[in-house]
Amino acid sequence: MRTIFLAVGAWAAATSLSWAEAPPTGAEFDVKAEALISDYVKESRFSGAVLVARDGKPILREGFGLANREWDVAVTPDTEFRVGSVTKQFTATAVMQLVEQGKIGLDDPISKYYAAAPQTWNKVTIRLLLTHRSGIPSFTDIPSFLNEQDRLDRTPEELIALTRDKPLKFEPGTQYEYDNTGYVILGWVIEKVSGQRYADYLRDHIFKPLGMDHTGYDVNEEVLRHRASGYELGKDGVVSNASYLAMSVPYAAGGLYSELDDLLVWDQALYAGKLLKPASMADMFTDHGHHYGYGWEIQEINGRRVWWHTGSLNGFHTYIGRYPDQKLTVIVLANLFQAPVQTIGEQLARLSFGEPLESPGEATHAGTQAASHR
Repeated sequence: MRTIFLAVGAWAAATSLSWAEAPPTGAEFDVKAEALISDYVKESRFSGAVLVARDGKPILREGFGLANREWDVAVTPDTEFRVGSVTKQFTATAVMQLVEQGKIGLDDPISKYYAAAPQTWNKVTIRLLLTHRSGIPSFTDIPSFLNEQDRLDRTPEELIALTRDKPLKFEPGTQYEYDNTGYVILGWVIEKVSGQRYADYLRDHIFKPLGMDHTGYDVNEEVLRHRASGYELGKDGVVSNASYLAMSVPYAAGGLYSELDDLLVWDQALYAGKLLKPASMADMFTDHGHHYGYGWEIQEINGRRVWWHTGSLNGFHTYIGRYPDQKLTVIVLANLFQAPVQTIGEQLARLSFGEPLESPGEATHAGTQAASHR
């Protein structure tokens, strides 16, 4: 079933390449990385842009395949993609900025900000929304929503109302279930306490201060010079244009677009503490249960800490992975919904560490974990 703007699991990748020598550098890494990705492109399983950086310096920055198949326009490193649920880390950062200003309390009940909250939400807090532990049903799980209703523009209030009166899926704080409604509510709270529209707040307090000139909230009517068109791969192997999505629907759960260089700027700003105080950063990247922090997956893969997230929506699939101890960053942006971006990202990381790749058909630990997001 077609899915929008939620983090999703990796597809197992089949490849004949395997390296076990010391970490490759320079041209050697380029050759092996390009060979890896080219296999996916030849199989019509990937088109997009890829960046791998060590200590903030790119060792791979390249486009693969076509940004627009009808005009044979190639993907370049400057191509802009819808990023889906990668948006959630920006929403979480905005929330934490407002927490630092004393305008939001992490343990405040959502009813403090949202007067229409039903009594069943009395125990739902900002922190539980950030960590997908509120029990509020996700509106993207409504039957037929992703196939029919996602074409209709809605306000944040209308999105929240879609599941506001439905029973909680569990007692708040007792379980984890990935929830797009929770992040829509957080976007609404950002607007309520800041006095700005969600898109304007991110522009003024994150994107502009960092010089992220090619990142913003995507609007269907807006002309973006380097926007990639979105595609889907059918069961018959035929690529088609992605179905229309009203971009008011993803909102604070998945409505942003960006490109490689801006996301690397974002990555380095997090390390440098340009947006949040150290205590807030530490809290955001803490596993608050079920391997999730605030807008980030928090895991250990092959003995290394990794903070990551995927995002998908009609025609696009994206991945960002950060290995904080090795200062390695991997970004994979695809304009093909079925592209195995997480598998590619994790394979590139293994290659950069000089480790053998997964055997054909074998899924990664992270991919298995992410499958629960559907």
